Amino acid sequence: MLQRGHPASVSPPVKRRGRAPGCARARTFLPVAVEDLALARVAEHVVGLGDLLELLLSAGLLVLVRVVTQRLTAVGPLDLLVRRTAGQAQRLVEILDAKTREKLCFLDKVEPQATIAEIKNLFTKTHPQWYPARQSLRLDPKGKSLKDEDVLQKLPVGTTATLYFRDLGAQISWVTVFLTEYAGPLFIYLLFYFRVPFIYGHKYDFTSSRHTVVHLACICHSFHYIKRLLETLFVHRFSHGTMPLRNIFKNCTYYWGFAAWMAYYINHPLYTPPTYGAQQVKLALAIFVICQLGNFSIHMALRDLRPAGSKTRKIPYPTKNPFTWLFLLVSCPNYTYEVGSWIGFAIMTQCLPVALFSLVGFTQMTIWAKGKHRSYLKEFRDYPPLRMPIIPFLL
Repeated sequence: MLQRGHPASVSPPVKRRGRAPGCARARTFLPVAVEDLALARVAEHVVGLGDLLELLLSAGLLVLVRVVTQRLTAVGPLDLLVRRTAGQAQRLVEILDAKTREKLCFLDKVEPQATIAEIKNLFTKTHPQWYPARQSLRLDPKGKSLKDEDVLQKLPVGTTATLYFRDLGAQISWVTVFLTEYAGPLFIYLLFYFRVPFIYGHKYDFTSSRHTVVHLACICHSFHYIKRLLETLFVHRFSHGTMPLRNIFKNCTYYWGFAAWMAYYINHPLYTPPTYGAQQVKLALAIFVICQLGNFSIHMALRDLRPAGSKTRKIPYPTKNPFTWLFLLVSCPNYTYEVGSWIGFAIMTQCLPVALFSLVGFTQMTIWAKGKHRSYLKEFRDYPPLRMPIIPFLL
């Protein structure tokens, strides 16, 4: 029996027909037992090169390399490797309902390089009522949804992948949602500003306020939402194309309701100007304008980070624009500037509904900012450690 670390006993060379003289001479120096064992190892374990090299060194027969190479070509273990790879070229995908565990679809001959988006398209062919944007596929019934760009072969699944489906409900595009959310407050506020009938009574129909701050507030409010509408159309690039249709009712109730509430009091015939008069209005106006410019600058910087049509994520850094320098301290300066704008508007109008709207908006944007901050830390190891989610050094 051949032991590692000890040379094998020498046997007479074996003559074979059809061999080149050089090869025959090489075999006179090759022990038959070593040759047969090496070839058996190669044929059975294509990737066992470590054992083969150890055997070569222990036997001290480097000429075996040439012979084994010829045998590899003749026997064809590389062909076996190709066959093994070809056997894994296509996968089976089983899709179950995440709630009932009922089998919904069985996809065969799925390429291992297929993305989740492509699997969703295949699933739609068998269930047209669930278009791709409505599907949530996950590895665990209660787990997180897989991203559309996730590749099948990189997921922790075998040759038969089991995915769980959850219906996200009817979907609507983000652009449509934003346009609806922002057009509503713009239109509603102007109804109160022009004092259309049935709001303040016939006595005040289409009358105008005598206070300058009322007209300035209308300009600022209209500017803010016109800016948002234009950014939605020409600036923003959304990582997700759609959202559940039911969300539009919740979002519109929030934006439209607060717009009507604050507009009613600011444009009311009995409205009183701020306590500190023109000085308070000028200071608040400066805060509002600066924050609006900052918010727009951050949106442009974020837009430049993501090429059109892609979902690329990069670490945002300050640019030559001074308004982007806030990236040195917070992860979401666009939210910081947004909150600052509404604080300025609240100081300008000295109106309680505006202050409440600012508080609710700050609470919601803080939740979003914390989520994005955690996502940055998880995705980028070199993420700047000094940054906070929304308020420098605090929050």
